[in-house]
Amino acid sequence: MNKPRTIPDAETRARSVANWREAIRKIDAVTLALDELIAMVEEHNRQSPLTLYRLAKYKGEAVEQKSET
Repeated sequence: MNKPRTIPDAETRARSVANWREAIRKIDAVTLALDELIAMVEEHNRQSPLTLYRLAKYKGEAVEQKSET
């Protein structure tokens, strides 16, 4: 048979809570770093000549192409 679960003592609960808070803090830090990275990539994409070309083409504006010689 299964043993009934018992509530851990206060010290064990406090350690567990501290560990969870530390894990959540680390996850928040990684999330912030990823958000910053995504913002950098999006800004780079907005400035990309290919993106500007596609945007102009989508809007129906005259697209200027450079001749490759």
